[in-house]
Amino acid sequence: MRGKERKVIDDARDQPLDKRVRFSVRLLESASTYKDIVVRKKDGFTQILLSTRSTYNNTLNREVMNEVKSALEIAAVDDSKFVLLSVVGSVFCCGLDFDIIVKHLKYNRKRASVKLEDTIKNFVNFFIVFMKPVIVSVKGPAIGLGASILPLCDVVWANEKAWFQTPYTRFGQSPDGCSTITFPKIMGRAAANEMLINGWKMNAQEACDKGLVSQVFWSETFTQEVMVRIQITSCNSFVLENSKALVCYNMNVELKQANERECEVLKKIWAPAQGMEYMLKYVQNKIDAF
Repeated sequence: MRGKERKVIDDARDQPLDKRVRFSVRLLESASTYKDIVVRKKDGFTQILLSTRSTYNNTLNREVMNEVKSALEIAAVDDSKFVLLSVVGSVFCCGLDFDIIVKHLKYNRKRASVKLEDTIKNFVNFFIVFMKPVIVSVKGPAIGLGASILPLCDVVWANEKAWFQTPYTRFGQSPDGCSTITFPKIMGRAAANEMLINGWKMNAQEACDKGLVSQVFWSETFTQEVMVRIQITSCNSFVLENSKALVCYNMNVELKQANERECEVLKKIWAPAQGMEYMLKYVQNKIDAF
């Protein structure tokens, strides 16, 4: 990438003219629309890469979450068979951007807390209802919502240097991303409590052993390993979507309810002055470990 331009890579140069025209329109839309993500149209799938300018270490504010949601909305209706979610750089996602949250809450806590709750709830719900498979490649740390969103995806691959942490109590927050449901189901209640309450920092192999990650690969060959293992591009899209629907059929209602509960609690934490003080203390004292 040069200067401040977002690069959207064209992998469809050999397609028929009408498809190339539609693809070119999408490239222009991606380049002009997105500030904090990179969208690449590949042969049979869409790659969405976090590469935030408005936040640090790929943290999530309203703008970033809305951009990811917008890219997923396009991928949901185009000819993509699945989505590959990854990052530019060595940090996957450090969760919610508490610096921005604190700034918004300073001026009008009630109004800001409602807006933030709606943004997070809609962002998480879109992952719950997204019909096409989502594959995630994790490099470096996945913290807070950056980790809790992973069980809502279908395949999670990580490199050996990845690590996962949900230190909500340290943030002065409660869990998000449906992690109060997904973590206990995936790793058992004891391990889930270590993550969600005690802030256990889990390395890549531990995450794989506990079921949060599907496979772990060497860092030096991680990108190549991911691309080699993406074999579902040749599969029938109808089969893929319906296979995912069958797997998720009995879980979606429960996940939506969990998301609703979690966001309601977050709003209650943000609204009073005490909740604001906890976050402010964290923001003022946090040490950049990256």
